Amino acid sequence: MSDTTHDGRVALGTPPSPDEGLSAARLAEKYGLSVSGARPGLFAYIGQLWGRRHFIVAFSRAKLTAQYSQAKLGQLWQVATPLLNALVYFLIFGLILGTSKGMSREVFIPFLVTGIFVFTFTQSSVMAGVRAISGNLGLVRALHFPRASLPISFSLQQLQQLLYSMIVLVAVAVGFGSYPTLSWLLVVPALVLQFFFNTGLALVMARLGSKTPDLAQLMPFIMRTWMYGSGVMFSIPVMLADKPQWIADVLQYNPAAIYMDLVRFALIDGYGSENLPAHVWAVALAWAVGVGVLGFVYFWKAEERYGRG
Repeated sequence: MSDTTHDGRVALGTPPSPDEGLSAARLAEKYGLSVSGARPGLFAYIGQLWGRRHFIVAFSRAKLTAQYSQAKLGQLWQVATPLLNALVYFLIFGLILGTSKGMSREVFIPFLVTGIFVFTFTQSSVMAGVRAISGNLGLVRALHFPRASLPISFSLQQLQQLLYSMIVLVAVAVGFGSYPTLSWLLVVPALVLQFFFNTGLALVMARLGSKTPDLAQLMPFIMRTWMYGSGVMFSIPVMLADKPQWIADVLQYNPAAIYMDLVRFALIDGYGSENLPAHVWAVALAWAVGVGVLGFVYFWKAEERYGRG
């Protein structure tokens, strides 16, 4: 086919495009194009996270190393901070307020230190999760990576910090007469379940904190209330013996109390199964799986919105 130009010459015609008439959506589908920053499918997202596993581990280690880099005692503060907290709580609650009733000092001091260390693991993961996105907007906006890498990495950082603290916790337990037995191995599954719970909660808080930065100012009050209601400084069944049973049940079945009691049961001689709520391992697993999965899905649902103002 040809056309004649105004000067009489013959010009070859341009063949019609095979894409003529297609909508933008159909064109994108035809050539495999996708919206920049669009949320991938759930299983594809999990695959992306697995591909970034080395980054997640390296980032958590770097944050842990940098945390106390300006302090003269350096990484010793990873252990000293919760230990000083335990000392303060012992002076106030153990000596002054007498919350150790029903327990000898050989049991109460490891009981208190264990509670402080294990609750701090959850508390620090939640607080880090709140700032995981809002506190790293430069990184989020500059690089393309699954955003869940950040709260997961912060939770992993807190797990590493807890493992340092466990050295002191073991020393305290042995110093007060609780020597290693096979039950100490139960600490491993208890902390693994707590890690999954913490990570799910950190993912939830990361999404909430990405849109509401002021949440970081409110969370210390919420966490302090949670700590006082979880039996960190006292035995819930003993302190609430004269109260309606449902109050003790609510407090004992809250996840912070569940994971603390599992570690206490594993490490401390004299802290027997009578101090644990019924079906405690099943409850611990339910909290870990439920909050871990729901938190991950909740965070993933907003993947394309992080860092966009």
